[in-house]
Amino acid sequence: MSDSEKSLNFLEHIIEEDLKNGFSKDALRFRFPPEPNGYLHIGHASSICLNFGLGLRYKAPVNLRFDDTNPAKEEQEFVDAIKRDVEWLGYKWDTERYASDYFQQLYDWAILLIKEGKAYIDSQTSEEMAAQKGTPTEAGTESPFRNRSVEENLKLFEGMKAGKFEEGMHVLRAKIDMTSSNMLMRDPIMYRVLHKAHHRTNTDWCIYPMYDWTHGESDYIEQVSHSLCTLEFAMHRELYDWFLNQVVDENKVRPKQREFARRNLSHTVVSKRKLARLVEDGVVDSWHDPRMPTISGLRRRGYSPESIRNFADTIGIAKRDNLIDVSLLEFQVRDHLNKVAPRVMGVLDPLKVVITNYPEGEEEWLDAENNPEDEAAGSRKVPFSREIYIEKEDFREEANKKFFRLKLGKEVRLKNAYIIKAESCTKDTEGNITEVQCIYDPKSKSGSGTEESLRKVKGTLHWVSIEHALEAEVRLYDRLFTDESPDTHKDKDFMEFVNPDSLKTITGYLEPSMKDLKVGTQVQFQRLGYFCVDPDSTSEKLVFNRTVGLRDSWAKIQQKS
Repeated sequence: MSDSEKSLNFLEHIIEEDLKNGFSKDALRFRFPPEPNGYLHIGHASSICLNFGLGLRYKAPVNLRFDDTNPAKEEQEFVDAIKRDVEWLGYKWDTERYASDYFQQLYDWAILLIKEGKAYIDSQTSEEMAAQKGTPTEAGTESPFRNRSVEENLKLFEGMKAGKFEEGMHVLRAKIDMTSSNMLMRDPIMYRVLHKAHHRTNTDWCIYPMYDWTHGESDYIEQVSHSLCTLEFAMHRELYDWFLNQVVDENKVRPKQREFARRNLSHTVVSKRKLARLVEDGVVDSWHDPRMPTISGLRRRGYSPESIRNFADTIGIAKRDNLIDVSLLEFQVRDHLNKVAPRVMGVLDPLKVVITNYPEGEEEWLDAENNPEDEAAGSRKVPFSREIYIEKEDFREEANKKFFRLKLGKEVRLKNAYIIKAESCTKDTEGNITEVQCIYDPKSKSGSGTEESLRKVKGTLHWVSIEHALEAEVRLYDRLFTDESPDTHKDKDFMEFVNPDSLKTITGYLEPSMKDLKVGTQVQFQRLGYFCVDPDSTSEKLVFNRTVGLRDSWAKIQQKS
């Protein structure tokens, strides 16, 4: 086996085996089939990357198909959001499809099954049907309506379509095997009555097909070659194949369903019901909140599509469900933004520093490199003046030899500027330091080439000129849950693990180059982390979100606790 073959995931091995057995490469077609009943999350991103990635690998078309068979929960808003998310991730679909495109064909095939005695109208209540379906260890019993005549079934089904019956009065069921060990094969429901307007077909239909009946037949209509689903659909494969057997033409491509494992992400939940509860209970502001694992939330927080694609590629495809540490996702966004994000200076916990020997009223504009990882990024000018802000944690009156920042009697370099030395400090009545007085070496300007500028000092600090600083709202986001798997505790509600410190809002002071940054722009606040401009930002009030810190501080916190 070659190295390239060894590197294939098990789904790619399946495809390669099909090609070796004579399946035409030109007949390969994939699909991403979201239901438009909510926003896509990081779990969907893995599926998107899988299907579209296979399309790119094999130069095969990939359809974007919306499984829109439940008008009670689906909206055009979700359709638009899904398309936006897929495009943002960097993928282009071949054709945009909808299960609702096939409502007539599905109905016609249902009529065919009724005529062949393979489907019937059941008029039991949902409770009665559940009771007679049996258990995994006990066979079900047949519905008293299972042997209705073809004529009666056709008449009732047409009446359902015409809107003559209330919801719940009748359903269409496939006639398969009430003793099957696979409970999904025990006469599954194919159609139910719903008197609700559909976001595309409006009120044209009063009956809507169920997922299992719709999915495989839609794959077949679109000639999808490999229908890839998550593991919870493994038991559905037998039914998928049974429904295909009723309509398939041997001269056409028969779709093949195969399953892969979900990749759950630590310190979050991805159940739509639970995500909705976070929104409804006000734990987060919306589905787009930067703490949410939705793609729109990650985008707003500052994650790049490249980082999410790299994350999906790194975790790969597996046959067993497992929990992926969110730190791996954070590593990927750090790794990508390190290459592309401009470096800027911002102070988030300011301490005033007065450079006493710098002339009052003067200022100068210093050269600052935008990104040492990217030569083409160029440089910018930053203002320097007598009074600046540094971070409070970067100064101590006294400190041991391992403290390489500013302390009394010692020197540090100001990034892109001068070497300064702390001489004294001022405190308030409670003993808090409010100001530090320093002197600077006029000949030590960074990049000047003087002997003084080349002098080595151990610490380098970021800073901003107080006179020129931009005031900004800075939102410091952290993990939404304190537990790595909050929804797996049988005796506890997942809401008990909500992190009370998942958002802290502060006022920061930024260098003036950030004044006109566009929404979504990602930058590195030097020594602090990666941040991006939030949609709430205006020219009057800048708003930045912390995407991720420069290092994984969470691991240290967990060790201490």
